[in-house]
Amino acid sequence: MITESATRKAVQEFLQTMAAGEDLGPLFAETVDWQLDWPEEGHPDVPWIRSRTTRGEAAAHFRELREYHVPEKDASQVHQILVDGPDAVVLATIAQTVRATGHAYTARCALHLTFENDLITRYHVYEDSLSVANALSRHR
Repeated sequence: MITESATRKAVQEFLQTMAAGEDLGPLFAETVDWQLDWPEEGHPDVPWIRSRTTRGEAAAHFRELREYHVPEKDASQVHQILVDGPDAVVLATIAQTVRATGHAYTARCALHLTFENDLITRYHVYEDSLSVANALSRHR
């Protein structure tokens, strides 16, 4: 059984790796329980939001996020990390600028992670998806 200390350490590694823009693939298990707070069919203006199930697909998600946003203008903030055994919930505010439109958006989110053998096996995001879609839709 994973300790809360190990879970907290794994969450910090994930957040630091993401903030540095490095490859997140090695932090995920081969198979991932992936869920995003969007309709299954997704949204045409937000192509990175779709179903994923593998380590490679998870890594691609974060590469696509970087492609669609201006990393230098990322002002996202983590407000709190709650840990219970192998599970963690990260409460945050996403503050990004869309590369194609130059429009900035802010969206509150909660990220539920589960770890097994120090790898992410569950990645569930609950966010203000309307803010994201609106910022990307403005380029049409």
